[in-house]
Amino acid sequence: MGKQLDEEVLDLALMAGHILLENGAEIYRVEETIDRICGYYGVSSENAFVLSNGIFLTAGSARESFFAKVQHIPVSGTHLNKVAAVNQLSREIVEGKHTVQDAYRILEEIRIMPGKKRWMQTLASGVGSAGFCIFFGGTLWDGLAAFVAGICLYLYVLWISVPHLSKIVGNIGGGALVTIVCCLLYLMGVGENLNFMMIGTMMPLVPGVAFTNSIRDVADGDYISGSVRMLDALLVFFCIAIGVGIGFSLMSMLPGSKTLQELGQLAENVGQDSMKTGDIWAFGQLAKEILSAVVGTVSFSVLFGVPREYYPYCGFIGGAGWLVYCLAELALPGSGPCFAATAVVILLSRIAAVMKRCPVTIFLIAGIFPLVPGAGVYWTVYHIVMEELFLAVSTGYAAMKEAIAIVMGIVFVFELPQKMFVWIAQRLGSCTLKQRKN
Repeated sequence: MGKQLDEEVLDLALMAGHILLENGAEIYRVEETIDRICGYYGVSSENAFVLSNGIFLTAGSARESFFAKVQHIPVSGTHLNKVAAVNQLSREIVEGKHTVQDAYRILEEIRIMPGKKRWMQTLASGVGSAGFCIFFGGTLWDGLAAFVAGICLYLYVLWISVPHLSKIVGNIGGGALVTIVCCLLYLMGVGENLNFMMIGTMMPLVPGVAFTNSIRDVADGDYISGSVRMLDALLVFFCIAIGVGIGFSLMSMLPGSKTLQELGQLAENVGQDSMKTGDIWAFGQLAKEILSAVVGTVSFSVLFGVPREYYPYCGFIGGAGWLVYCLAELALPGSGPCFAATAVVILLSRIAAVMKRCPVTIFLIAGIFPLVPGAGVYWTVYHIVMEELFLAVSTGYAAMKEAIAIVMGIVFVFELPQKMFVWIAQRLGSCTLKQRKN
């Protein structure tokens, strides 16, 4: 292979890795895609080192030209439709369907692929906030208030925070905005439980992608990237907590409003394991929680840029995970239910990924969101900011147990051989085909 063609292949692989990394793909997927493209086009000396915000790509031997490039890649957001498109392209390259020039042209089209429309993201934020508000135990009126607050939040995110503010200032402002809007709606009598209204509305700000990918990276041995992403997630939680404190302070200054301590007490019980309020074994309550989990999961699939045809799978996986969590509480102590539910979410995600020939991240990121202890981690940091150390330790310990259970569930299920899921997908595919013939 000539020197010019070698460089074209390496540039192609680097561009593919760039698109994957900046849109929320895992480290191992970026490295695997680069290796796959270079290997098919005959560049065997390629060596890629990928971090959470950069790619180092080198090549060179006695037979191949020398090549070295470093790219800094700031993560601009999560657009899983682009991740799925690049993954599909890499499969087609290995199948011999594209020349280097054709593949580069397709990558350019993927790079400029538009995300979800702003009105769709805003509506998804409102619906997702309402869904998770009800999921955590809120009433329909609380869900209505969370819907309004969620729309206000994403209007702020899309028009002010993302284009004009830094990540730290943007998240602080988001936490303050959610607090002010929810408090105003609560004081006007729109909602009945300020705690559920706030935590439901803050779910779009919770860094579930960074949290989940950090676990995946650590499980794959990418400790640097995993640690950086986990630190990024914790920083977001801390900024949101500061914003909540600012929001409460501003609300307490309004004439005739409640004091800062009184406003804080209205939301304090969120940290007390809000996922388990009420009698979940009453059929109506269980059905409401599962339906809310499905609605919230599908809404967040829109925010994460999941391709439209995968929405039903994401909703089913999110609802199935919560159903297993509720049922597992009958038999498993401690964090056992969270481990069991995580295992089921990963199993279903891997099966769906094999059946649809797309990255498992498409289903995992949104499907595991009802289990991520976002509320617990957030309120731990909030209590630290408010100097309530006893509550911070209590909520932090509970959140840590849930997080460890999720980590163990992800690690163990991803150790299962891929052949097992291929076999399951083939059996399911055969059953579906028979049903259609009948």
